[in-house]
Amino acid sequence: MPSSGPQRRRRGRSARGWSCSSSSWSASVLDVVLSPLQEELDRYFAAARLRASDYGEHYVELWDRLEQASAGGKRARPALVLTAHRHLGGSDERAAVQLALAFELLHTAFLIHDDVIDHDDTRRGVPTLIGAFTERGVSAGVDRGSSQNWGEAAALLAGDLALSHAHRLVAQVQTDAGTRDQLLDILDRAVFISAAGELSDVTNSATRGSLPVSDVLATLERKTAVYSCEAPLQAGAVLAGAGEEDVATLGRYGRLVGVAFQLTDDILGVFGEEATTGKSAHADLREGKHTTLIAHAATTDAWPDIAPHIGDPELTAERAAVVRERLRECGALDDTLRLARGHAELAKAELSASALPSALTAQLAVFADRAVERVR
Repeated sequence: MPSSGPQRRRRGRSARGWSCSSSSWSASVLDVVLSPLQEELDRYFAAARLRASDYGEHYVELWDRLEQASAGGKRARPALVLTAHRHLGGSDERAAVQLALAFELLHTAFLIHDDVIDHDDTRRGVPTLIGAFTERGVSAGVDRGSSQNWGEAAALLAGDLALSHAHRLVAQVQTDAGTRDQLLDILDRAVFISAAGELSDVTNSATRGSLPVSDVLATLERKTAVYSCEAPLQAGAVLAGAGEEDVATLGRYGRLVGVAFQLTDDILGVFGEEATTGKSAHADLREGKHTTLIAHAATTDAWPDIAPHIGDPELTAERAAVVRERLRECGALDDTLRLARGHAELAKAELSASALPSALTAQLAVFADRAVERVR
């Protein structure tokens, strides 16, 4: 069933996530061994399924689907935690992996809650937790509407479970009380600001007409950059015992590079090669997403030709190709490319002006470059 709610920017491994080929990220922060993290995830879900078996098959199925929702992707958020921790002198790998796991579960929770907000049954052609439980109800003879309600309820609960465990993991990190309090503050701030960004995204999508570029950028920062880049880097640094200046630098870098990544993602959502990105090249236009591409186009003479097709559920591939060409001609593509590269350069400037270890700044600089050079 297509989304019945307002169309807005989605979190995802690529759409609002970090799906990419391994070669694209060689020598970056993602070139980090994450097998201990996967082992912890496997143990977590195995134990949860065992507990769930006392409460019926539907609850076991919920945990199976929650595990599937957490699978895939490049695990960028935990990789950022582990990289910052390691290069800033951290020595407790067990605690670092536990902290990294918390941020991966936080991301999973946000993905699932996104689907609830958007009433989405599928994500990139694969059933979401909502879709899986909706079909489970239909197969059991329940009418489609009630099954959809069941699916959304199951997804809401699954997201809550992942979010709750993320907080529990941070609260149980074996470190001194002061450090643990700092880590909890970082997590709390990430959730608080991301919720503000999510609400802005929904509000923006319900608003007729275009938005200024500044509003779009603010939403990107709040909804994505803080929890995806700023918070993981700062958490890894705090656990390692880094000083306030280094933690602050990583925060500024993280916000900037997170926005650069999402700007590039928005470009790929319209101009990317479908065979490479794995998503339709006209879905974003059809859904009417408020991106900087649209914000820029709305300030040009080309807007009267573009506007009728933004948010048109019947937009064809042929008409989308014409819209793309108009977005090129009016400078919207170039403007967004400049914004993305500018944010990446500002992020690297934060590194250059810092006293962070050279090995860490080198890897983070590669991460910033790849954020705007990737093709998926």
